[in-house]
Amino acid sequence: MARVAALISDLMFASRIQAPLQAAGHELLLCSTPEQLEERLDGTELVIVDLTDEVGARIGLVEGLNESGALRGVPTLAVYAHVEAEVRERALGAGFTAVVPRSRMAREGDRLVARLLAESSA
Repeated sequence: MARVAALISDLMFASRIQAPLQAAGHELLLCSTPEQLEERLDGTELVIVDLTDEVGARIGLVEGLNESGALRGVPTLAVYAHVEAEVRERALGAGFTAVVPRSRMAREGDRLVARLLAESSA
């Protein structure tokens, strides 16, 4: 189906979203550093960024990629800890396509990805 790159440092969380995405037929490229994410953007159809670590740097990364055109047409999905509502607002202001709590991503990740992919191809 789709090639999805995910910048996630927490391996436990990564494993919680990996299985449903792969079961839905997506290729998930897990990245542990911003550099790995940038290297894997070619051919990527969706980018997921976990904002529970290095919030400012990761938001800045996506802002820079948006400004440079590297993410042109590629939806971005940010996940954050539900207790950090200000992170959600910062991410939306930075241009992420969607921003959801980690718990929702773990529960509904395959459906969220499908929706974002459908919206980007419409």
